[in-house]
Amino acid sequence: MKKRVILLFLLVVSIYPRLVYAISTSATSSILMDMDSNRILYENNIHAVRSVASISKIMTATLAVESGKLDKTVKVNDVVLKAYGSGIYIKPGEKLTLRDLVYGLMLRSGNDAALMIADYVGKDVTDFVNKMNQKAKEIGMKNTTFHNPSGLDEEDEVGNYSTAYDMAILTSYAMKNKEYRTIVGTKKYTLKTNKNHYIWYNKNKLLTNYKYTTGGKTGFTKKARRTLVSTASKDNLNLVVVTLNDGNDFQDHENLHEYGFSNYKEYRLLKKGIVKVKEEKYYQNDVLYIKNNIDYSLRDDEKQSVRLSFQFDKKKQLKNNRKVGEIHVKVGDEIVKKEPLYVKKKNVEKKGFFHFW
Repeated sequence: MKKRVILLFLLVVSIYPRLVYAISTSATSSILMDMDSNRILYENNIHAVRSVASISKIMTATLAVESGKLDKTVKVNDVVLKAYGSGIYIKPGEKLTLRDLVYGLMLRSGNDAALMIADYVGKDVTDFVNKMNQKAKEIGMKNTTFHNPSGLDEEDEVGNYSTAYDMAILTSYAMKNKEYRTIVGTKKYTLKTNKNHYIWYNKNKLLTNYKYTTGGKTGFTKKARRTLVSTASKDNLNLVVVTLNDGNDFQDHENLHEYGFSNYKEYRLLKKGIVKVKEEKYYQNDVLYIKNNIDYSLRDDEKQSVRLSFQFDKKKQLKNNRKVGEIHVKVGDEIVKKEPLYVKKKNVEKKGFFHFW
């Protein structure tokens, strides 16, 4: 049996005019997304499947970071001899850390680094590509297929196919990891190995030319054309832009980020921790809580239409830390976000953060 409680949620904030203007890009596909809520703020052809070139390396880097082996030493083997195109020019017998390889991957788009990462983190390159596809499904990428760790789609390589939407979802996921954020936000990296000394500058020009940029990845092949992912943050609003086949990508990204910052503001609707709902009687002797903050980006004209809807499942056999419902965030009549609601026995109640009285 389910019970629903709907509360009007009024945002108590100052109202001030914000610039609203039309926006467009030169891209075949493009998206502007709030990374915290995954709200789409601008879209054009976002589910069209295309070869995405080197922005594929965002997934390669993500798996490397999550392997827990970033500071392990990697001895380069002959797998790098199969690499072509952009590279960091490492050689068999050279020793560097996995972290160094990820810097070379993301700053210089090293295809040799991609192969070496795949070979080291996976059982082999094929196994690593399987992990890429498994991860894609796990995080909600709907129309993506990886065939290699680099994004190459020339010669004998079958390219990696994805969409602007899926790459935004991937980037939103990756940017939640501090190690990943540090690497993609780095403008210059120096490294000395047993064979060479390197100075790598990030190919993402937005890190230098647009002050709110926090990371991203460039890409290009003759088939995919120019592809670009960029992230930017301002006033607690964290945005990602993805463009596929865009000859004016750096300027389009700056314009889209500015559009987002000019028209949207991030609001914390509910803080993680204990939630008390006066109207709820079934669980009145128990502790209800959420595990995550509920944040959402809103335009000024949307603020007064935000509502929180509490939906409860009445469990006869109550188990500690069990999901007992959901909080639905509604803007007007549309449910834009759902957050699981959990129960805890009162004798293990922890200090809460937010209450409805």
